[in-house]
Amino acid sequence: MYNWSIRAKRILKSELVKRGISNTELANRLKALGLSETKSSVDSKISRGTFSASFLLQCFKVIGCKKIEFEDFTEFSIAAEDISGYNKNLNE
Repeated sequence: MYNWSIRAKRILKSELVKRGISNTELANRLKALGLSETKSSVDSKISRGTFSASFLLQCFKVIGCKKIEFEDFTEFSIAAEDISGYNKNLNE
């Protein structure tokens, strides 16, 4: 099974590294946005990878991330149902 927490953590860490932003700087920027984050709380959230979508969006906002690219998910089995019939001839 695909580990979505690890994926989320890697995406955020990657965007921070691209911009040369440390967790301390991220915490300071989140504070400036009016959020009560500390370096310790940011470290914990990123380490676990189980942060909320809101936290992820807030991080993207304060680091200036406007676009992210995702790798292809087709190699993972994430469908809850058989979708093989959905791509049948649409002209029928």
